[in-house]
Amino acid sequence: MTEVHAAVGGPVPAQAGPDHDRPDGHDGEARVRELLGRMTIEEKIAQLVGFWEKEDGEAVAPLQGEFGDAVKLEDFSRHGLGHLTRAYGTRPVDVAARASWLWKFQRDLVTGTRLGIPAIVHEECLTGLSAWKAATFPTPLAWGAAFDPELVTEMAAAIGASMRALGIHQGLSPVLDVIRDPRWGRVDECISEDPYLVGTVGTSYVRGLQSQGVHATLKHFAGYSASRAGRNFGPVHAGPRELADVLLIPFEMAILDGDARCVMHSYAEVDGVPVAADPTMLTGVLRDRWGFDGTVVADYYGVAFLNLLHHVAADHAEAAGQALTAGVDVELPTGDAYLTLRDTVRAGKLDEALIDRAVLRVLRQKRDLGLLDATFTDEPPQEVDLDSPEHRSIARRLAEESIVLVANRDALPLAAGRRVAVIGPNADRQGALFGCYSFLNHVLVQHPGVEAGIEVPTVLDALRVEFGADLVTSARGCDVDTDDRSGFAEAVATAAAAEVAVLVVGDHAGLFGRGTVGEGCDRDDLELPGVQRELVEAVLATGTPVVLVLVTGRPYAVGWALARCAAVVQAFFPGEEGAGAIAGVLSGRVNPSGRLPVTLPGPAGAQPYSYLHPTLGAGSEVTNLPATPVAPFGHGLSYTTFAYADLTVPATVPTDGALRVTVRVTNTGAVAGDDVVQLYGRDPVASVTRPVAQLLGYRRVHLEPGRSVTVELTVPTTRLAFSDRTLTRVVEPGDVELWVGTSARRDTQAVTTLVGDTVPVTNASPRWTTTEIR
Repeated sequence: MTEVHAAVGGPVPAQAGPDHDRPDGHDGEARVRELLGRMTIEEKIAQLVGFWEKEDGEAVAPLQGEFGDAVKLEDFSRHGLGHLTRAYGTRPVDVAARASWLWKFQRDLVTGTRLGIPAIVHEECLTGLSAWKAATFPTPLAWGAAFDPELVTEMAAAIGASMRALGIHQGLSPVLDVIRDPRWGRVDECISEDPYLVGTVGTSYVRGLQSQGVHATLKHFAGYSASRAGRNFGPVHAGPRELADVLLIPFEMAILDGDARCVMHSYAEVDGVPVAADPTMLTGVLRDRWGFDGTVVADYYGVAFLNLLHHVAADHAEAAGQALTAGVDVELPTGDAYLTLRDTVRAGKLDEALIDRAVLRVLRQKRDLGLLDATFTDEPPQEVDLDSPEHRSIARRLAEESIVLVANRDALPLAAGRRVAVIGPNADRQGALFGCYSFLNHVLVQHPGVEAGIEVPTVLDALRVEFGADLVTSARGCDVDTDDRSGFAEAVATAAAAEVAVLVVGDHAGLFGRGTVGEGCDRDDLELPGVQRELVEAVLATGTPVVLVLVTGRPYAVGWALARCAAVVQAFFPGEEGAGAIAGVLSGRVNPSGRLPVTLPGPAGAQPYSYLHPTLGAGSEVTNLPATPVAPFGHGLSYTTFAYADLTVPATVPTDGALRVTVRVTNTGAVAGDDVVQLYGRDPVASVTRPVAQLLGYRRVHLEPGRSVTVELTVPTTRLAFSDRTLTRVVEPGDVELWVGTSARRDTQAVTTLVGDTVPVTNASPRWTTTEIR
């Protein structure tokens, strides 16, 4: 049998190439230019702004309360409208009724404005469409843990189909920020600390969403996740080499290989220059270097923040001029700054050609989405199943693949018939399963009393089904993030009367301080929030074996638990089917196969830390504060065992060639299981310092007991490229150490030598490792 891995096997044909290859060809370009030529400046500016019809009390964006709607939507859009912001996702609305309203609004734009151009409707879709009663999938950190790009493509296609049916054209996902510090609150929105894993999984999401005619938006370009001390909006002091070799890689892949149609700028400043006002990033890198021909949209209020927060602009008008010049085409969510552009142009302070440049990009996007010909005379959808059996099947499979068995002292799987105590603040709480951009934690938390609208079993519910309700007892023990210990006594008594205690602890995702993780919910330590560690230790003191289940949006410092608990299971916000996935892993119905997409850290004082550190990044005898992690990137256990043999690598490879690596993998255990074969490399001597380990390729394989397969990984040498001392990305000749194993820690090892001249990397250079099973 020969099986080719498509998603990690390299680029697939993009939806469309540059403008002349897109729908309508040259005629389409002539059409948008003719439209532009007929526009007044008011009509042009209308295409560059969004409108957000908010209600009081809806706080789902930073400093949202500082901005108000001066006019109603009908008045605001009298010259047309570029974007309609979050038509479904900021309050619980009946989607059929909302679709009916939306179709009428779009029809009014077609018939009631001079040019008749509908608006782009955009919505959040990080863990599924942000709408009431829509499926909620695992958080991106769980996508990374699954190491399964094809399944992410399938998920994104399902999300995109729901969006397109409801008249939504653009999704504000995926997040391609590479995790640099686990204290940062937005870690749960990110995929991994490895840029290649982020790039392959993130690009796969882009392909899935855009396959349904919905444009993906890459966030947050770029450097946002490298803020000092993991503080949201904190200054970023990443050098140009870290930007090029780590932080930009996923964006480059998603644009060049995924044809992503939209990019959202980062809120951050990089070395003192806010990205929203930086033409070297938004034009130089994106367009001049990579040839990006889509639209750049502002993160919410990001243009006004140039004035209000960064203080590089004296007022909103100056902020608008800086952002537009840098390359921000559309201001979202509203037009607080860009509505000043007309007066700025008339005063002779801004060239109208810059407005024309942005308008052309928006019109091309609307053309590609089919909006220039849309009439909205058809009937809006009356019944849309946003949480169909197909959605739930994808959610279940992704959740099951994402659960990581971190440690196991023969405690798992739990034998049938045992008395199980289920304890902890996340054991019987629906919100524990979801990230901060899930509809439940993002919106419904502000609408108490409104039902979730989707079926969400809790972990306790699932364990009662899995093991039998008569064998399962429960106690909350404590809250996620308070110092209330009043439930300890009940938890201890419940555990003491059981044969095993399953403690379900972790995070509550929220926004701007309303959670322990999420946007604006950063940490100054990496201990479990509140008194949860004390609860675990109190239960451990009973002598009852403890299975610790971490349901979190970031990795925590849990070395103490790995040393004392019978087993430790990590679940990164596994979504609506996540409780069943956790229960299945505990019972053995599901053989765990997730792998850590982030290092399990040591103390917070060792942060920021990445497995991609150079030799001195880990600490040694030169410091008394080593940064040794608790568990390495890529780690994860199984209920079976896998053996590697017959690792073959070429003795030499041209610097402009590819390394063909093969390894034999055998399931040496008694049950079927999935392994994630991970290929790492190290450049031991280079012109600049290089990481001690770097993921070069990976492949998920399923093996029955006793079965073997040969996995072939073909690694383009550009996977080993870096920015040299002149900041040119190159592949240098020399030895490369390679190993295949179950994590970034060294296992089966070999050496190859790259021979030839130093080779510069270009847009045409291959970026993906292809894999094949035979």
